[in-house]
Amino acid sequence: MNLDFKPLNDLRCTLGEGPVYDDRRDALIWCDIPQKTIHAHFFHDQSTQNWSFRSEVGSLGIAESGRLVVALRSEVGLFDPESGVFERIAEIEADNPDTRLNDGKVGPDGAFWVGTMDDRDVSRKDPLGSLYRIDASGKVERKIDGLIVSNGLAFSPDGRSMFHSDSRGRWIDRWDFDPASGAISGRKRIAMLDDETGRPDGGATDSTGAYWSAGVSAARLNRFSPDGELLDSYPVPVAAPTMPCFGGPGLGKLFVTSLRVGRPPELLDRYPLTGITIVADSPVAGAPVSRFRDV
Repeated sequence: MNLDFKPLNDLRCTLGEGPVYDDRRDALIWCDIPQKTIHAHFFHDQSTQNWSFRSEVGSLGIAESGRLVVALRSEVGLFDPESGVFERIAEIEADNPDTRLNDGKVGPDGAFWVGTMDDRDVSRKDPLGSLYRIDASGKVERKIDGLIVSNGLAFSPDGRSMFHSDSRGRWIDRWDFDPASGAISGRKRIAMLDDETGRPDGGATDSTGAYWSAGVSAARLNRFSPDGELLDSYPVPVAAPTMPCFGGPGLGKLFVTSLRVGRPPELLDRYPLTGITIVADSPVAGAPVSRFRDV
């Protein structure tokens, strides 16, 4: 079975990433990393809004206060869409020009989990990155190191498992997760992927506990069991999907962002929607994503 993806709107990103659904605003919010921009699409009137930042925007989440928790190149802060005020709460690897913050997601512990990546303009990337946990007080904990491109964060519906991937390492791991403390343990590699199946980019979980991974190299969206069995693989009408997100009523819609940068012209001709966020009815409802505990 294929999914009937359509464009959400006509906003075309250079590197669209990090979509999150805000149920209170009934809006999808995502970023364009190199354009240093966050976009929002409001479903009640189909309007859009965007905000510009001082550096690349790697990822974001929704806070209990209604603000956004935002990862810029080397800092995490709280952004108020109403006032336009960004308040930095933590710096991460600010002394390392070779890395930047990338994929992030709010965990069931109410903290923001975000990883760094080798951001050098070189063909061979090195394991310079790490995964961090940041709480509202600004406390930063480094949880995993030795990563090339930290990606794919998602949490099981019961909050007891964390999924995490490395797009250049081509693996997906599952960790035991303590939602009370944010402690992780019991690392298990559940999948090793290739370019044909789809190198793992951003991820999301559905209400059954399955893990959805954007196959950035294969124009596919892959759905895995918690133990790594490939349950479904859906083609998408964009050359390089970057992250799935569930949203809308009952979390029954599936949104996917994508990137254009670095894609050859012939591939963009084949996939003209590349860079545009796409949406389809999902065959299964999504799992809710937690809010950052800032109040």
